[in-house]
Amino acid sequence: MRLTALTFAAILLATPLAAQQPDPSPAQASPTSPAGPPAQSGSDLPVSLDRIREGLAKPPQGTLKNLDLKPNFIIRIEERDHVQAILSKLEFKSGPAPLGGLYAYEQQQRAFSKTERPLQQPYAAFSGGELITLAIEGLMQKYLGGALITAITGAQRTRAEQEAREEVAAAIVSYCDAQPDGGRSLHLCQEVVTR
Repeated sequence: MRLTALTFAAILLATPLAAQQPDPSPAQASPTSPAGPPAQSGSDLPVSLDRIREGLAKPPQGTLKNLDLKPNFIIRIEERDHVQAILSKLEFKSGPAPLGGLYAYEQQQRAFSKTERPLQQPYAAFSGGELITLAIEGLMQKYLGGALITAITGAQRTRAEQEAREEVAAAIVSYCDAQPDGGRSLHLCQEVVTR
C-alpha cells in the first residue's frame, strides 16, 4: 500500500516538471542582444545626471569649520565618594533589628507569649525613660539622617564640579596657548577668553 501511494505521488509531481520549458542558456540567446543588461538612454533615467554633476562640483556650503583639527588632550574626571560608599552600606529604612536577629525574635514570641510572661519580651528590660530615648533616637535617624546625608553629598558634589570646571578651563587655556596663532582662529579659545 505504501509503495503504491509513493509511486502515485511521484507521477503527480513529475507531470508538472516535464511540462515546464527550460530557460534559454546565454549561448542560445539572440546574437543581437549584448551580454550585459540592456543600456538605458539618458532620457529614460528618472534623474538628471547633469544636475548631480553640477551639485558635486560646487564647494560644500556650511558653517562647520576646522573639522580636520583633532584634540591633543583628554580629560577624565574620576571622583570616589568615600562617604557615600560608607553610608550606602547602612540601612535607614527598617527599624533596629531585635537582639539575636529576626528568627530568634520569632522563636521567642512563639515560646513565651506576651500575656503569660510579659517580662520575657524584647523591650521589657528598658524603663519608660529609656524607651522614650530609643524612640527619639529612631525618629532623629529616620527624619534627620537622610537630610544630613543629602547635605554632605551635595556639598561634596558641588565642590568636585567646581574643581572639574577649573581643571577643564586650565587645560583649554594651555591648549590655546600652544596653538601657532594663540588659538585666535578657534571658537573654543575665543569662548574661554571672553569668560
